[in-house]
Amino acid sequence: MAVVRPFRAIRPTSELADKVAALPYDVMNSEEARQMVVGNPYSFLHVDKAEIDLPPSIDHYDKKVYEKARDNLNKMITDGVYIQDEKPCFYLYKQVMDGRPQVGIVGCASIDDYMNNVIKKHELTRADKEEDRVNHVDYCNANTGPIFLTYKARGAINAIVEKTMAQAPVYDFVSDGVQNTVWVITDEADIETIGKEFVAAGDLYIADGHHRCASAARVGKMRREQNPGYTGEEEFNYFLAVLFPDEQLYIMDYNRVVKDLNGLSDEEFMEKMKGMFHIKEYCGEGQYRPESKHTFGMYLNDKWYILTAHGDIYDPNDPVDQLDVSILQKNVLDPLLGIKDPRTDSRIDFIGGIRGLGELEKRVHEGMKVAFAMYPTSIEELINIADAGKIMPPKSTWFEPKLMSGLFVHQL
Repeated sequence: MAVVRPFRAIRPTSELADKVAALPYDVMNSEEARQMVVGNPYSFLHVDKAEIDLPPSIDHYDKKVYEKARDNLNKMITDGVYIQDEKPCFYLYKQVMDGRPQVGIVGCASIDDYMNNVIKKHELTRADKEEDRVNHVDYCNANTGPIFLTYKARGAINAIVEKTMAQAPVYDFVSDGVQNTVWVITDEADIETIGKEFVAAGDLYIADGHHRCASAARVGKMRREQNPGYTGEEEFNYFLAVLFPDEQLYIMDYNRVVKDLNGLSDEEFMEKMKGMFHIKEYCGEGQYRPESKHTFGMYLNDKWYILTAHGDIYDPNDPVDQLDVSILQKNVLDPLLGIKDPRTDSRIDFIGGIRGLGELEKRVHEGMKVAFAMYPTSIEELINIADAGKIMPPKSTWFEPKLMSGLFVHQL
């Protein structure tokens, strides 16, 4: 039973929405962000990555960065870049990439549901990244980045979505090839139905944004300690989320490149691989893209190979062990290539599927030794793992398109 409620969004004026909207703070570095905002004082990166408005030498976790984020957000509100709706509403956020749409409900989810595992996780968080977002939310007094949640599709919500999309949107623009369209749901009956449907839907699942979600919950708990008479209705008990039905989500491949063969010769490496995979040289055009679970593409010495995992190297009844990312980690990256912790080992890098398999070849030609093309993890696998209370290996999922930041701000 999940609580999802409407809120009075602080959102950009229709004229400035396309200039305010920005990619999430964690998909680019500071220098890239500095380049992205050239000529655009309205970009939400001035809030989400406020170090871009300070000297390049500053520590990104310096108190001054969070103060600058707060000041920039407040100035955007004062200057009229942002408006606030007069009553609590839900919102529809539609994105279309390569002709494929996904439509989510924008609202506020409960920190209690997060803490009680009604909102289920599938990843671990890093302390430094979590602390950064705690400070950002606390100083800004707002949830600025939406958490990407999914739920098992509900017919009544789908009907409201279709009805709402027949009306005129408040925003409709294209950014980086993705069409972004937003509607405001003001009908009281529809708002009530959406809330009841999420209660009936049961569990929610974090698709992307584990650090933001954990941070929002921590700030909420801090505010409760600061306000011992809290009722539970205060905004700090909730966080900003976009909730998409599971049937619409698309997970892309999340590929790997490794710097060396851990002291093995090419021949020794291939011989060891034969004990775990059926290996066939790929003779087709271009790169090899895996076509089914438990198959991998491997690029080594200017050749693509098709790897098919032997059935005895994974447990088909274990939702984590049978993941392709687990099979590669447990049978190749760790025992053969010596990569014990892929989150911290500098010899491995990860390439989101949005960049294409040609990027794997490019990286190998530029100094890496071997690349692995993965078959994408499915949304069903993600839900099964979360339901089992288990954790996916790092870098298991790559969602596209990315939710734009700045279109909705939830003030605490």
